[in-house]
Amino acid sequence: MRIGRVIGTVVATRKDEKLIGTKLMITQPLDLDLKPKGESLIAVDTVGAGIGELIVFVTGTASRIAARKMDSPIDASIVGIIDEVDINKSLLGNE
Repeated sequence: MRIGRVIGTVVATRKDEKLIGTKLMITQPLDLDLKPKGESLIAVDTVGAGIGELIVFVTGTASRIAARKMDSPIDASIVGIIDEVDINKSLLGNE
């Protein structure tokens, strides 16, 4: 699982039939300081996340399991909305 932020939505009137009924969100992966890390991606929303919210997302097979669509072309799914992040940075070993 990874941390990200929803930065937008995608509307696709034509898409693979196995994606019909899914909500597609543009997700920006974040590092532990909640700063952007890497390129944004499109994820299927399984929890009702909104633009600007911190989220937990998964990739690969876990994303298809979360969306309950094992035979679909999904490679990222939003599986949680984060209320709070508390990190003891002294335990990271690089400080």
